[in-house]
Amino acid sequence: MVVLWLGHPDCHDVNRVGAKAANLSRLVASYRIPPGFCVTAAAYSQWAECTGSSHPALATQAIPAGLYNALASAYRGLAKRCGVADPGVAVRSSAVDEDGATLSFAGQYETYLNVVGVDAVAEAVVRCWTSGRTARALAYRRGQGLCGKGMRLAVLIQQLVLVDAAAVVFSANPVTGSRDEVVINAGWGLGESIVRGTVTPDTYVIRKSDLALVSRAIAEKRRMTVLAPAGSRGPQA
Repeated sequence: MVVLWLGHPDCHDVNRVGAKAANLSRLVASYRIPPGFCVTAAAYSQWAECTGSSHPALATQAIPAGLYNALASAYRGLAKRCGVADPGVAVRSSAVDEDGATLSFAGQYETYLNVVGVDAVAEAVVRCWTSGRTARALAYRRGQGLCGKGMRLAVLIQQLVLVDAAAVVFSANPVTGSRDEVVINAGWGLGESIVRGTVTPDTYVIRKSDLALVSRAIAEKRRMTVLAPAGSRGPQA
């Protein structure tokens, strides 16, 4: 299958949808997760075969008709679930070999926020696929001992949540390595500013055993990423 919905057992498979989408899919059973679906790694392979897209110069190659139709049908289904004719979505890369036990590809592949309409979503999917072939991403893969030729990249498409503030939560302290603590980085607006490091966020350290606040550092947060017509706008790194 080239499209799998979050929460479907097949969408729990890292080899089909990558770790990012697979982990979100598993959470659907127990938590409130914005609805969405994943364009699978198999779809990427079909696109790559049709376009010969091993080169970044082919970024503008369109999605083949069969993949486009499947994507359009899924987007219409998402619209029904959201109760909106053309919902704004986050389009996020989810490579099969990213974010494993020893690897993290954070920031290597592209993410697009507030994408509206099936044609815009299709374009964003292609741009996500192509981001896996940039010089930066390929260099990172080589540095990790991975072969660029064998890359398989899925794309997660999920309803965008309109927020006043956002956070990134680490289940272990990334500075000390302690698994007894949760670290929260928070800032105004969309989370893209935090992820891309364009702002200094607030930082909270929470002890897991009793949820006590261990430390708190409040940053100035003079800038933020906000929604713009069919996209987002924020500070540049």
